[in-house]
This record gives sequence, C-alpha cells and structure tokens, in this order.
Amino acid sequence: MSHVILAETTASVSELKRNPMGTVAAGEGFPVAILNRNEPAFYCVPAGAWEALMDRLEDLELNALADARLNDGQAIVKVSLDEL
Repeated sequence: MSHVILAETTASVSELKRNPMGTVAAGEGFPVAILNRNEPAFYCVPAGAWEALMDRLEDLELNALADARLNDGQAIVKVSLDEL
C-alpha cells in the first residue's frame, strides 16, 4: 500500500527515540514525517513551524469571517485606526 508523505524529511520511530532533538533538527525548521514500519505514523512539527501554521489558520478564519460580513448586504463602514 502506498502512502503520501507530506514532508521532505523522514525518520523512524527508533531514530526519534534515540535522538529526539536531532530528528527535529534534521528537518531544518520544517516538519519531519515519523515512520513506523515504513508507513507515516505522525509528523514532528517544530514549534516555529507550528506557530506559523496556527497564525496562518487564524488569518484564514478571520478572512472568511470578514468575507461573510461583506456579503451579508450591509453597507461598509470605513474607519481609521485612530478611531478605534
């Protein structure tokens, strides 16, 4: 059975147990796919990459909310940052 691996770097569970920080460092700031019997078991995501992912997700959610409010038929109210 084939599996899609969504990371450029992979490591085995054994490698992760042997050297957790080295495994994370091998990804050079990007996620590392952790394999169990040559199948992806989970992704090890460094803190910086996780924070960037959460920021991006929040931006997408806020943009969807803003788009929904724009499409509800109400008039747009323009304000400056000083008025807030």
